Amino acid sequence: MLPRRTLPYFFALSASLAGAAWAAPAAVATPPAIAFFQHAAIHRVALSPDARYLAVRAGAPDRKDYLAVIDLATNKPTVVAAFDDADIDDFEWVNGTRLVFDLTEKNTGQGDVRHGPGLYAVDRDGQHFAQLADRYVDSASRHELIGKVPMQPWNTFLIRQRPRKDDMIYVSRPIWDAGDEHLYTDLVRLNTRTGHAQTIPRPGPVTSWLLDHEGEPRLATAVKDGRMTIYYRDPADQDKWRTLAQFAAYTASEGAFSPVSFGPDGTLYVAAHNGHDTEALYAYDLKAGKLAAEPLLVTRGYDFTGSLVKSRTKLLGALITTDARSNEWFDPGMKALQDKLDKLLPATVNLIDVPADDSPWVLIRSYSDAIPMRYTLYNTATDQFNDIGSSRPAIDPKRMGRQQMVRYKARDGLEIPALLTLPRGANKNLPMVVLVHGGPWVHGAVWGWDPDSQFLASRGYAVLEPDYRGSTGYGFRHYQAGWKQWGRAMQDDLADGTRWAIAQGYADPKRICIAGASYGGYATLMGLVNDPDLYKCGVDWVGVTDINLMYTGAWSRESDLTDQWKAYGMPELIGDRVKDAAQLKATSPIEQAARITQPVLLAYGGVDRRVPLYHGQKFYDAVTKTNRNVEWIEYPEEGHGWHLPKNSVDFWTRVEAFLDKNIGPGGGR
Repeated sequence: MLPRRTLPYFFALSASLAGAAWAAPAAVATPPAIAFFQHAAIHRVALSPDARYLAVRAGAPDRKDYLAVIDLATNKPTVVAAFDDADIDDFEWVNGTRLVFDLTEKNTGQGDVRHGPGLYAVDRDGQHFAQLADRYVDSASRHELIGKVPMQPWNTFLIRQRPRKDDMIYVSRPIWDAGDEHLYTDLVRLNTRTGHAQTIPRPGPVTSWLLDHEGEPRLATAVKDGRMTIYYRDPADQDKWRTLAQFAAYTASEGAFSPVSFGPDGTLYVAAHNGHDTEALYAYDLKAGKLAAEPLLVTRGYDFTGSLVKSRTKLLGALITTDARSNEWFDPGMKALQDKLDKLLPATVNLIDVPADDSPWVLIRSYSDAIPMRYTLYNTATDQFNDIGSSRPAIDPKRMGRQQMVRYKARDGLEIPALLTLPRGANKNLPMVVLVHGGPWVHGAVWGWDPDSQFLASRGYAVLEPDYRGSTGYGFRHYQAGWKQWGRAMQDDLADGTRWAIAQGYADPKRICIAGASYGGYATLMGLVNDPDLYKCGVDWVGVTDINLMYTGAWSRESDLTDQWKAYGMPELIGDRVKDAAQLKATSPIEQAARITQPVLLAYGGVDRRVPLYHGQKFYDAVTKTNRNVEWIEYPEEGHGWHLPKNSVDFWTRVEAFLDKNIGPGGGR
């Protein structure tokens, strides 16, 4: 038995509070909804550069999230930042002594937020606390400065970066026009002790920046007139940017690549197709302007999606996403460590984070389909584990469903990946929910604990989550096959997956519901239109109800879709308003609302800017002319999805009742 100890008492107390407050009584057969949708007890954990200290953002249901630092030599914790009126949000180690962080309000809906995230810095012992950025849009509302340093404006945002040797960080500052259209994003060099700031010269309307191995800005990406330009700044000439590459921003373009990261030796690594269907990880020759002859890493059957794992001096491996998230190691020592930890922790996938400097300590993030993320420290010199805790201590893995990645053939022969979650102890003739991911151009189904699918499984439902054509991560052909296929072949992929689940015996053909958010909400409504024989009901939350409405904005609140996207992306990937007018009408849930006769549950956020409220209101008005079995939920303070646990619990409790009524009762419990 290897040595094991537990991190400080107040972390254990926070975990026990989170668990005890929401633990289900023994007589209740299913875990309560709040166990799935409460904010995580531990949100982020990060080793200091020398791994002598551990920073943790943690909290409990009845208190604000705080930032604490633990001295790993003594196991002594120090709360270095806590607020009465806000929660700690993201944080970074500036160097081995100092941290920087911003704020959020975890129990405030998007419509009620009146403050920016701000920006603050503090030493690891809680000393030399300073406010670096304002939280108020109106500068006249500023309070007395904390730490007596100059304050940056409210639109100053923390970005992910590696620790440095000095007290400097880089922050982003997006700039909008009067109509809230994003113009460009500045990069600002900021001293976290003095507050002194310097804006880096932009080479164009930059939308994103990439820092190099020394933490200095080296790449800038700009999008204009449908073209993406990548600029490079040579370390030898810091005042000059040169164009490194240019290609189409939203569609296919020969020679296109995506910057990933700089290695410790200054090598740029990118993800590129390079003539193949799937993207791989390549080194990029900055002088010659071309990819290396051979890829560094190929994730066969998948696009390279991930990040590099490195110390200050060595590229060690990568964090990748295929069916699940895992590490791929280039370094033999890290490969051996991974093998060792996987044998010691066989029930989970174990992701390893390394500190910037050489140290025996590593941070392990462990998870499985039934186990939410758990954090542990491991000392490679002493073989000692040091438990930090679970992100969701109220979840009992023994009561969670089990997941498997499956693949089925669509009617045209295209292979569709999907995630299938089955209730614990049941696998045949089940009521099933086809859960459609949003995006749609994202990698949707990834193996691992998820609150939505596990909540449904805990209620007795099978859950099928297809990565239909148009989903990313499976190669260009799979992605491109979804262009202009909203309501058409993308929809057929969902129906074909449903019939596959029936043929395999997983799903009861008389008890299947389709559900989803955003694009998934759109697909839910079109599923009810196109395949009334398959779906007995539908649940749409924050779903698109008409493609033309995405173009035209709103009478009540503007959409946050950019003019660039509407001009150059949507016509190619979704449909042109003029050339494809007939198709857009035929694939509009509002236009086809009279064909929906099944029960429908609709839920929308009152301040949603991605899919504004009028999408739901217009569809509700159209469908209720012929269908009386429509339920409407509106959360006035919510945006594009539910931020507040009380609203998530309310929504999913209503979903449970809706499903039990229409394909239950009780989901076969």
